[in-house]
Amino acid sequence: MDTKPIKYGRILIATDDSECSKKALQHGHHLATIMESSVALIHVIEPAAPTNYGADPLMGQQPIIIPETTEVQEKNAKAMLDEISKEFNDVKEVSTFCRIGNPKQEILTVAGEWAADLIIMGTHGRTGFDHFISGSVSESVTRRASCPVLVVPGKC
Repeated sequence: MDTKPIKYGRILIATDDSECSKKALQHGHHLATIMESSVALIHVIEPAAPTNYGADPLMGQQPIIIPETTEVQEKNAKAMLDEISKEFNDVKEVSTFCRIGNPKQEILTVAGEWAADLIIMGTHGRTGFDHFISGSVSESVTRRASCPVLVVPGKC
């Protein structure tokens, strides 16, 4: 067994402004400080679902997506990432990624493009029916990631 210490030079931290992700940010900040790592923060906005507002399906009118909703979400997400990145001022380098899409896929895509050595994310710890309905982003990322994934439970 190799006794050389493992160093994570590039840590990707997923955040969604929940208590779970705040704990993941704390762990990520601590590790990045100790290991003198670069950090990337990612927030993924799920695309707005089409709405029937202003459309009548009986008349053959299609549901619409209100683009302003996504623009407002993106603006708020970027502001959140900017605020969080200020807390990482003692870290070697901080990058931010705001993506629109499927959180599972976007986290994996950014991890690959940015060449992350470690992904850190929180988990809500849902079980049973809630887990079945919503799925688990952290579970899916852990199964498909090409680098280690640290999942921080919201209860710790």
